[in-house]
Amino acid sequence: MIPNSKTKIMVFGTFDVLHKGHLNFFHQARKLAARPYLIVSVARDINVKKIKGKRPAFKENQRLAVVKKCRLVDKAVLGGLKSHIPHILKEKPQIVALGYDQRAYVKHLKDLLRRNGLKVRIVRLKAFDPKIYKSSLFKAQKFN
Repeated sequence: MIPNSKTKIMVFGTFDVLHKGHLNFFHQARKLAARPYLIVSVARDINVKKIKGKRPAFKENQRLAVVKKCRLVDKAVLGGLKSHIPHILKEKPQIVALGYDQRAYVKHLKDLLRRNGLKVRIVRLKAFDPKIYKSSLFKAQKFN
């Protein structure tokens, strides 16, 4: 349990290859509160396949382990399998920070959470040099 004086901020992503763009994403999210507690939701393999049309290079537990080691992250969890709402409700963030390019699951997110008793502020974060630090581009450079 975290002290009441900290603000829970939740972010979401695949984090297949943790890079400077992701670290900037975490920094931006942490700056949303004076005393942040950053919760990172790592996408499940099955959902990555649904959204991106292909499986991630690394399995969900491997990606989760890497994110957990990041000093900017206070807590890392696996996302939901069938729905993204229950695991967000479980963590009870005050702020949900979305990446500049996150489009999946965000439509009506605030209303869905409110209907389930969770009032959150939703913030869209800025890109960090997406021509270099977009994961798909980074993987193409790294693995091809």
